Amino acid sequence: MVKKKNIGMAILLSVFTCGIYSLYWFFSLVENTNELSGEVEPSGGMVVLLSIVTCGIYMHIWFYNVGGKLTTIQERSGLPVKDNSILYLLLSIFGMGIVSFALIQSEINKLAVDSNEI
Repeated sequence: MVKKKNIGMAILLSVFTCGIYSLYWFFSLVENTNELSGEVEPSGGMVVLLSIVTCGIYMHIWFYNVGGKLTTIQERSGLPVKDNSILYLLLSIFGMGIVSFALIQSEINKLAVDSNEI
C-alpha cells in the first residue's frame, strides 16, 4: 500500500544526512510508482544501483520515464492529466533533482490511499 510522505521532512532529512536519505527516498519513489502502475520492473534497488554505477545518468532517464508513468496512472485514476516528464528531466540535469523528488512525491501523495481511510 502506498502511503503519503511528508515532503518537507523528506527534504530536511536528505539535507541533514548529506544525501543518504535521498537514496532511500529515490528507492521509495520507484517502488511507489511501480505499485501504483501495477508494474514490478525495474525494482527500486536496481534503479538506485544503476544510477550509482552510471554516475547519475540512469537517474535522468528514470526521471523522464516516471513522468509518463505518472501520466498513465492519472488517466486511470480519473485525475487531471499533466505530463511533467521534461520538467523532471531538466530539473535533474541542472542539479535540482531534489525538487523533482518533491514534485513526484506530491503526485504520489495525490494518488496514495491514506492508511487512516481504511
